[in-house]
Amino acid sequence: MIDRLAPALAGALLITTNLATAAEPAVVRIDRHVDLATGEHLFVREVRRAGGPADVNSAVLLLHGARVPGVASFDLSVEGGSLAADLAEAGHLVYILDLRGYGQSSRPAAMAHPAIDSAPLIRTNEAVADIAAAVDAITEWSGDTQVSIVGWATGGHWAAAFAAEHPRTVERLVLYNTLYGRSNEHKSLGHGSPLEDPLKPGQFNISSFGGYRFNTRASLFTAWDNSIPAPDKTTWRDPRVAGAYADAALASDETSVTREPPSFRSPSGAMADSFELAVGKRQWAASALTMPVMVVRSGRDFWSRAQDAQDIVTEAPRAELVTIPEATHFVHLDRADAGRDVFLRAVTRFLEPSHTPQVGE
Repeated sequence: MIDRLAPALAGALLITTNLATAAEPAVVRIDRHVDLATGEHLFVREVRRAGGPADVNSAVLLLHGARVPGVASFDLSVEGGSLAADLAEAGHLVYILDLRGYGQSSRPAAMAHPAIDSAPLIRTNEAVADIAAAVDAITEWSGDTQVSIVGWATGGHWAAAFAAEHPRTVERLVLYNTLYGRSNEHKSLGHGSPLEDPLKPGQFNISSFGGYRFNTRASLFTAWDNSIPAPDKTTWRDPRVAGAYADAALASDETSVTREPPSFRSPSGAMADSFELAVGKRQWAASALTMPVMVVRSGRDFWSRAQDAQDIVTEAPRAELVTIPEATHFVHLDRADAGRDVFLRAVTRFLEPSHTPQVGE
């Protein structure tokens, strides 16, 4: 695997560095690509404190979920919209990955054809292969022999599947609002949901989802709005963050403007995998997660179940549980007093090299 800087890197880096002098603490962003043996490439953004390398804290990889790619999920250019910048300011070298099929990484050739023409694209095994390639590159860039991983929702599922296969490469693992799969009941993702084939109970609805799906601006807010227990959603979620999130998601796909309304593509493999988890088909074993693990669950999450979080903590040898009762699935993008501060404190504390997990709590 060869790291090649994105063509616009020099100008982008200069602009970011100049802006950093206006307000401290500030971060520098470097966009990179990792070439794969298949001829495809992965997009990885590095985020670090301005003024030099990080201190003793570890390299951290952030993994997006089923729909919205990495930068839109973790590095918005508005206050309260960049988990990557928050962790960089805490001394970490932070890396944001787009899996194949997402954002600025290579997209399968099938995504240039009608979605119904292919099976769900980018399943767990392919995600694990992408994470492995990214981790190899990150260890070279950072000089760390291990990488901590923070995975959101399906990103947590992918992170755990990778960590279960490659435990020695993962220093610490954070899974938040992540499905696991021991329970076979899930109201919105399991049996009887739109994800199940109505003619073949227990099987994913391929005819409805195909290889990939289109996501509009409005579709990003339906579940989020329904999770917020306030009539005025702006009291819970900063409109600037919401706007930047949608803008970045749409901008992640150059074809989004060719459709009306504009929409970005995301592979359907994540939904196929999530359906299997929702009906009780596990794809990895928490008992194989031998590194320190922190499971974070929002009390108002619509994706994961309380049982998922508890099962991971029970089975993983060195795991702790943090529950944020009133937080939503999008806790890292909500306002500080709507759970984001609690989430950020928990994650930064856990990622400290000196932290010992409070097993079972």
